[in-house]
Amino acid sequence: MRTLEGRRVALLEGRKSGELASLVTRLGGTAISAPAVREIARPDDFDPLLRRIISGEFSVAVIQTAAGIASLCQEADARGRLEEVREALRNMALACRGPKPLATLRQHGLTARITTAKPHTTDELLEGLLSVDVADGSVLVLHYGERNDALAAALTARGARVEDVCLYEWALPEDIAPLKAFIDDAVHRRVDAVLFTSQIQFRHLVELAREMGCLAPLMQALGRDVIVGAVGPVCASVLRQGGLVPDVIPALPNSVSLVNAVADYFALTDNAGKE
Repeated sequence: MRTLEGRRVALLEGRKSGELASLVTRLGGTAISAPAVREIARPDDFDPLLRRIISGEFSVAVIQTAAGIASLCQEADARGRLEEVREALRNMALACRGPKPLATLRQHGLTARITTAKPHTTDELLEGLLSVDVADGSVLVLHYGERNDALAAALTARGARVEDVCLYEWALPEDIAPLKAFIDDAVHRRVDAVLFTSQIQFRHLVELAREMGCLAPLMQALGRDVIVGAVGPVCASVLRQGGLVPDVIPALPNSVSLVNAVADYFALTDNAGKE
């Protein structure tokens, strides 16, 4: 039976930490909330960008993040220009990476021409974009909290005029005390599992542990004694590049599936120990 009974599970998620904590609790575990990232909006970028979108400057829009398209629409709405932006987007070839930005588009009555197959990496996105002629066209690329240089370079190589836009940036939380406490708990084996729901969480964790002078013992604990869950293949790849092999990767790349997969992992290992 799926269970987290008696397990202490660290959640590095910020926006959905309450939802995930509730799920951990329902499965019998103790949730440790230690946000490792926050999103900082860049409002100075919105006004000129909205004008360019509405004017029809872009023929293609590549949307990699639900937060990015949500921010764009929220700011357009605040300025009374949401319907103009929606209409402009309807006239573009929209490409979506993964199900989350696709769902956000649908909330605004918009449909993506290009979607990605699992595991929804840059490779799948570029493959889908092969069906669109981008040569000599202006392509709007909505990045996540940092530039996807590989995507921009590939489109530029095909002759596109790429406009890179980051509507928000990733940063450490203003209050890093919970994350520091998690690092101490992990080093001293007071936590059973940690869930990474984005690659930047791992990078920020490593950055902070290095500043605290305990990166080596943290990585040793995560590699030997703490069960590490990664939300999907992109996140898992970044962990591996950093020297950490995840124990659990769910079949579906979302946070709820990750919690359930970690619970299944513990249930299987507990049953194996009883045999």
